[in-house]
Amino acid sequence: MKKAELPRGAVKRVLVYLKPYLWLVLVSVLFSAATVALTLYIPVLMGRAIDLVAGEGKVDLAGMLPLLLKAAAAAALAAAAQWLSGSINNRVAFSVVRDIRGKAFRHIQELPLSYLDPHPTGDTVSRVITDVDTFADGLLLGFSQLFTGVVTILGTLIFMLSIRPSIAAIVAVLTPMSLFAAKFIASRSYRFFRSRSETRGEQTAFINETISGQKVVKAFVREEESLRSFDEVNERLSDVSLKAIFYSSLTNPCTRFVNNLVYAAVALAGAFACIRTAGAAAPFTVGALSALLVYANKYTKPFNEISGVITELQNALACASRIFELIDEPAEASDRGGLVLKNAEGRVDIEDVSFSYVKDKPLIEHLSLRVKPGSRIAIVGPTGCGKTTLINLLMRFYDVDSGTVRADGTDIRELTRHSLRAQYGMVLQETWLRAGAIRENLKMGKPDASDEEMIAAAKAAHAHSFIMRMKDGYDTVIGEDGGSLSQGQKQLLCIARIMLIDPPMLILDEATSSIDTRTELKVQNAFTRMLAGRTAFIVAHRLSTVREADRILVMRDGSIVEQGTHEELLAKGGFYAELHKSRFA
Repeated sequence: MKKAELPRGAVKRVLVYLKPYLWLVLVSVLFSAATVALTLYIPVLMGRAIDLVAGEGKVDLAGMLPLLLKAAAAAALAAAAQWLSGSINNRVAFSVVRDIRGKAFRHIQELPLSYLDPHPTGDTVSRVITDVDTFADGLLLGFSQLFTGVVTILGTLIFMLSIRPSIAAIVAVLTPMSLFAAKFIASRSYRFFRSRSETRGEQTAFINETISGQKVVKAFVREEESLRSFDEVNERLSDVSLKAIFYSSLTNPCTRFVNNLVYAAVALAGAFACIRTAGAAAPFTVGALSALLVYANKYTKPFNEISGVITELQNALACASRIFELIDEPAEASDRGGLVLKNAEGRVDIEDVSFSYVKDKPLIEHLSLRVKPGSRIAIVGPTGCGKTTLINLLMRFYDVDSGTVRADGTDIRELTRHSLRAQYGMVLQETWLRAGAIRENLKMGKPDASDEEMIAAAKAAHAHSFIMRMKDGYDTVIGEDGGSLSQGQKQLLCIARIMLIDPPMLILDEATSSIDTRTELKVQNAFTRMLAGRTAFIVAHRLSTVREADRILVMRDGSIVEQGTHEELLAKGGFYAELHKSRFA
């Protein structure tokens, strides 16, 4: 595995997201400084109290009481300041995480399908959820310990210099060794944390894919193969996680070793100072030594904590870099003309269009087509011939490589995507329903529709009867992707959703593929009424669904090889006739 550089770019990006909350960060720093100052004042008071105990063989209780009261008050105020600082840190951290996750999700809505199609859904979900959560944990730890640690180091150094500059110098010289050790380890652990995030995303994608296709897995008896594949990914995740934790866990013992050396050096130097200055006019007292030992411990502790923070930040920034990679993916090309298409007539012209998903594998080449308003265009052909690709180009899910697609005489690249897609009603073979009430799903494209309009659309799609058989009717809550509804019922709901919108143009991509023949005839009749006067593109494998089309386009290898009515194409005895014969032989 090649060495990974520390994510300086990610650090700068995080600082940009912190900028709106800079005032909160400053307030948190002030509370942290107050916490440290009050905490560091306590050893001074306790050192004076120790001197009152150790002096001349008697205890000065009267002198100790004010010192103890001051120490108690300082401890109480320090606790309150620490709580306020922690609360502010939590707010800042979760606000930054909210902003990053919100921007990532908004950006996903703007990403082209050319990015989303080849990328596993589970990996994208892992970036937005798991990686951002890990980043949040690291950010919280950083806020909680980094500021306090830095202020503690500066404060204890000042107090130690005021007590014994020579001993403070010993501490200042030895302690940075722990930071050098932490930096050495952190620079090598980052690449393992990065690899762990990537492998975890791969595992999430595999789990998502397997669960969604569990019926297929069981039908083909692939449980053992799925387990072996999962075990392989799981083993790699375990291996890289162990390496990341092993290297990061070296930080604490290494820094603690340095801290113990510092503590021993302070104790030894302080003891010699006590002996050497005994009886002098300004002796170095036991109380002063005890205060120095406390300060030495407090001085070295932040180095140890900061070292741990650095390790956690490597993990957090490794996750942050993955989410920033997603955010930095180029969005869909902007609508160059910004024209708005309203009340489309339905005229569509395709002029010398060429397109391929992979540049060295041509799919559609020099395709031309003219569609008059109100025409019903059926598209048939073998799998992979470009039927769905043509639909993708009409909807601008993908832009053509060359040539032009026009709607009502305007190049669709000059139109806003929103206005273009609003003119189409689209029913796909792959149904999609959100978790929620049936009513919400039906009104998704027209939230202001009345219940009467909704019920009329459901009746036209022959969905009303099975909806009313449910316990709560239109208020029945269905689970993700339709929950327990049959595939046919889900498709009827998607058809009803389009009928409610009543768009000027329609795209039906295998819209009745999951419906029984009897219901299909009823839905076809409903479609026939709805299609009257509207331009429609009908993609179908069932040739029975395209007989009534005004024109049938027969596609093969990305080109239209035949076109005409059902009777005309049969009479030609060409490729369409072969398809018809093979389907009904």
